[in-house]
Amino acid sequence: MCGIVGYTGSRPAAPILLEGLSKLEYRGYDSAGLAVRNGDALAEVVKAAGKLSNLIEMTDGGRTLPGSCGIGHTRWATHGEPSRVNAHPHVSGNATGSASGPVESDVVGVHNGIIENYEELKQKLLNNGYRFYSGTDTEVVIKLVDYYYKKYNIGPIDAINRMMVRVRGSYALALMFRDHPGEIYCARKDSPLIIGVSDGESFFASDVPAILGHTRDVYYIDNLQSARLLPGEAHFFDLNGDEIPLPLTRVTWNAEAAEKGGYEHFMIKEIHEQPRAVRDTLNSLIKDGKVDLSSAGLSREFLSRIDRISIVACGSAWHVGMLAQYVLEDLADIPVRTELASEFRYRKLLLSDRSLVVIVSQSGETADSLAALRAAKAAGVPTLAVVNVVGSTIAREADHVLYTLAGPEIAVATTKAYSAQLAAMYALALEFADVRGKLSPGEYGAYTAELCALPDKMERALENKERIQWFASKHANARDIFFIGRGLDYAICLEGSLKMKEISYIHSEAYAAGELKHGTISLVENGTLVIGSLTQQNLIEKTVSNMAECKARGAYLMGLTSYGNYSVEEEADFTVYVPKADPHFIGSIAIIPLQLLAYYTSVAKGLDVDKPRNLAKSVTVE
Repeated sequence: MCGIVGYTGSRPAAPILLEGLSKLEYRGYDSAGLAVRNGDALAEVVKAAGKLSNLIEMTDGGRTLPGSCGIGHTRWATHGEPSRVNAHPHVSGNATGSASGPVESDVVGVHNGIIENYEELKQKLLNNGYRFYSGTDTEVVIKLVDYYYKKYNIGPIDAINRMMVRVRGSYALALMFRDHPGEIYCARKDSPLIIGVSDGESFFASDVPAILGHTRDVYYIDNLQSARLLPGEAHFFDLNGDEIPLPLTRVTWNAEAAEKGGYEHFMIKEIHEQPRAVRDTLNSLIKDGKVDLSSAGLSREFLSRIDRISIVACGSAWHVGMLAQYVLEDLADIPVRTELASEFRYRKLLLSDRSLVVIVSQSGETADSLAALRAAKAAGVPTLAVVNVVGSTIAREADHVLYTLAGPEIAVATTKAYSAQLAAMYALALEFADVRGKLSPGEYGAYTAELCALPDKMERALENKERIQWFASKHANARDIFFIGRGLDYAICLEGSLKMKEISYIHSEAYAAGELKHGTISLVENGTLVIGSLTQQNLIEKTVSNMAECKARGAYLMGLTSYGNYSVEEEADFTVYVPKADPHFIGSIAIIPLQLLAYYTSVAKGLDVDKPRNLAKSVTVE
C-alpha cells in the first residue's frame, strides 16, 4: 500500500526522498508529500494530490526545499478521501493541512497502515484540546505521540512506546521532532519498514528499491520496536525503551534489477524474466538431481509426519495454491485444501500438529496472510512460508521458509513471482511424494528432469508474443471474457482471468468448464470471447465440447493447448500452442500466453499497465 521514505545526512534530502518515492510508485497511491528540515528551522511540508509528478513539479524536483533531514510519503486512501488535506505528512499542530510551507508543530510524521481504534483516540485528544484538520487516522496517531511527549515531558522513544501500547492496528511510522533536528524516529507493527545505513547517511523505506541506490546494508525492525536515526547511525529499542542490537542484512540483488532495462513497462520485462526466476528458484532447491529442502529446515523426518496440508494465500498466490493442490494430491497422495487468507482465521481450524499450513506471499507482508500465519501458530500447527523477500515479517515468523528467487517485482500485476512460487511448490510436491514412497526411482528422476526443463520451455512460449499481440489488438474492446478449463486447467484460468481484469479493466471470469451449463452460459452472447485452457490430455475432449456449446451461442473461441493437439483448431477460432510438458507442471508454461494477452490488451487500450487503478502491489492492511 502506501510508500514511505526518509533520509538524514549531509546531502539535500528532498531530491533523495522524491527519488525514493518514485521507486515505490508501484505500491499504489493517490497523493504524495514531503517534510524537510534545514538544521534548527521548522519543518517545511509540501503535499500534492494525484501523481508524484505533481509534487515534483511543485518543488522543482526538490530544489525549493532546503535541508538534509526529511520524510516522504505516497498515500493510498483508507481513512479519509484522496485529497491534499488528507495527504501525508501530518502534523501535531492545528495547521489546515492544505497549505505548503513551514509548520509550527512539535511533531511531523508519515504512516503506512491502519489505526483501528482511531475514533476512540481522537475523542480522547479532542477532550485534551487538540483540533483536527483531516479525516485520517494518521493525524490521530501523530497527535497522540505529541500528547504523551508533552504530558509526561519525556523523550521521543518513550513517547512512541506509550503510543504503541495505546494503539490498536498496523503501522510503519516515521516522525521528526522539533526539539531533535537532524534525527528521525521510526516504529513498526505489522507494516513493512526497512532501515539502511551508509557512510554518514541513514535511510528508511517501506521497501528495498527506494534506498537500494544508496546502500545495500539494511535492518529489518520487528513488531513493537522503534528506531532513532542520525546521520550514519541507527539505534534500536524495545517496548521498554532499552536499546537492542539488530542483525545487518546485505541485499544481494542489484539496483538495476528494479529498472525497466529498455522495456516499455515493468510487466513485460518481468514476463520475460520468468524463465530466469524459475531457473534460479529450482537451482536453489534441486541439488544433484534431487530435491533438497534443507535450506528451509524441512527434514524428511518432519515431512513424513505431515498428513494434510492447508495452502493459505491471497490473489495470484492463492491461484498458485489452487494449482499446487492438484499436483500435491496427485503426486504425493496427501489431502490438500487451498484457502483464502482473508477467510482462513474466521472459521474453526480443523488442523493438528500433523498438519502443515503453507503461507504463500510475494512480499512476505500481506496482512491477511500474516494474520493466517499467526492463527495457525497460535493453534500449534507447523507453518511454512513461501516468500520472495528475505527478512520479511512472514519469513521471520514462520517455522520454515522456502525463498523464491524472483528478484524485485515492480509491476502491480504479478508474473515472475507467481511463476517462482509455482516452481517452489512443485519442488515441495516432489519431496512429499518421495518421502511418502509414492514414486519409483525412475518416476522421481523423470519428474525432476521435467522440472529442470521448464525454464527453456517457458522461453519458447515467449516466442508467441507477436501473434498474441495481434490477437489482443483485435479484442481490446471486448466487454466480457470467460476463461474455462477443467482440473488443473481451471487453476490456470483463474490466474489468466485475474491478469486480464486487473490491468485491462475488462470484465473477466474463470469457470470450471463443466459448470457452464449450471447458469453461466446464459451470459454468453454474440461476440463474447471465451478462452479455453486445454493442457490436460484426458480432459481436452470434454472442454472442447463445452467450448462448442458457447460457440453455438455466438461466442468467439480462443484455445490454449500444447503442440500436437491440433484437433483444437477444428473448434477454436484462434489457437495458441505451447511446448509439451508433463501435465503436472505445464501450468508454468501455459500461463505465459495469458499474461501476454492481458498485457497487450492493456497496452492496446492505452492504460497504465504497471499501476492499474485502485490496486496496490503489497496489501499490508485488511
